[in-house]
Amino acid sequence: MTTEEKQVLRQKIIAMMKQVRKDIEQLEELTQPISPDNAIGRVSRMDAINNKSVNEANLRRSKVKMGRLKTALSKIDEPNFGRCSSCGRSIQPARLMLMPESSRCVRCAR
Repeated sequence: MTTEEKQVLRQKIIAMMKQVRKDIEQLEELTQPISPDNAIGRVSRMDAINNKSVNEANLRRSKVKMGRLKTALSKIDEPNFGRCSSCGRSIQPARLMLMPESSRCVRCAR
């Protein structure tokens, strides 16, 4: 990757981190415990519990993504950044722009 491509990618990672941070904050609010004395009805309560479970799964995924984005940002200036961790080939720049946290090329990711 060229220095210019890395700079564009760095900006993209920072923007993605801001969005993921915002998503995490929203999901943390949505995953607050549901009070048992909340009189919302049995069916509505079951739906709220189900939604909470879905939001908890999304929260876990968002936290994992944030960690991977932080790792990518910290390694962007290393000489082996953009190389597949499995086969050692270059990861396509388009893939890195779409998923900067990628550590494997498309072929190895399958």
